[in-house]
Amino acid sequence: MNIDSILESYAHYFTQPWLLVDVSKQCLYVMQDSHVTGEYKISTSRYGLGCQQDSYKTPTGAHAIKQKIGDGAAIGEIFKGRQATGQQAQISTQAEHDDEDLILTRICWLIGLEPGKNAGVGVDSYARYIYIHGTQEEGLLGRAVSKGCIRMANCSLVDLFERVKEGTFIYIAERLAMR
Repeated sequence: MNIDSILESYAHYFTQPWLLVDVSKQCLYVMQDSHVTGEYKISTSRYGLGCQQDSYKTPTGAHAIKQKIGDGAAIGEIFKGRQATGQQAQISTQAEHDDEDLILTRICWLIGLEPGKNAGVGVDSYARYIYIHGTQEEGLLGRAVSKGCIRMANCSLVDLFERVKEGTFIYIAERLAMR
């Protein structure tokens, strides 16, 4: 997969900017047409890639941000059921895993755009609650350690949240040829 083929195949979904996730590099790119205008370290699923319900895998393919949640929440605020709890997480910059997959700071809730692949019964990214969200395990970014979502550093997520809107196109690829 390369940027030109994504641009061509999904032109009718495109927004400016749009987001591109390269799972092999554990990077999320903010794109303007075919140009990278931002780059963030992320973590995708420790269980690999896949769209099946209850798999805890990160779904691939074309998505959009269906809902943005948490505007104005404090950095490190814990969300449960998409509601800010008022509690602050202890954020670690060390490469240590604590078994809790907290949802922090902001949520960009994704919806799949490909029926039968990441949209619809048994494979629906939105019904699977696939988010881009902040993590308490910032020291593990760059490694696949989540339970399906795309994790980001909390300050990076605040920056991204300001750059995108509901409806922003996002493509999640196993591996990309960046040119």
